[in-house]
Amino acid sequence: QMQLAESGGGLVQSGGSLRLSCVASGFTLGYYSVAWFRQVPGKEREGVSCVARADSSTDFADSVKGRFAISRDNAKNTVYLQMNSLKPEDTAIYYCAASAGVNYCSGYDPTQYDYWGQGTQVTVSS
Repeated sequence: QMQLAESGGGLVQSGGSLRLSCVASGFTLGYYSVAWFRQVPGKEREGVSCVARADSSTDFADSVKGRFAISRDNAKNTVYLQMNSLKPEDTAIYYCAASAGVNYCSGYDPTQYDYWGQGTQVTVSS
């Protein structure tokens, strides 16, 4: 069974850091582009960061550039999202998603992603 599972969310003060993990089971994550999305109740899901299957190039939303980093560990079948200098507006449920059809990170269309995790809550207090 092909699944993604996120972990690492929690409550952190403004300026703090968290590292989210996205672990795949049932398939090899390294063959997929992986994106992190986040969603606040009542708002659309927002693309945050992506690592491409073609060349492991990365992309970040303007709102997180310079603060977040994305990386792969193929040996652990895992993608990480390192979040630094967190702000209250980063509060959301964070989801990872994997796509076999997205070769390079360009835009964040949720319909292009095949597998989704269940989400992990990130709360940043002011």
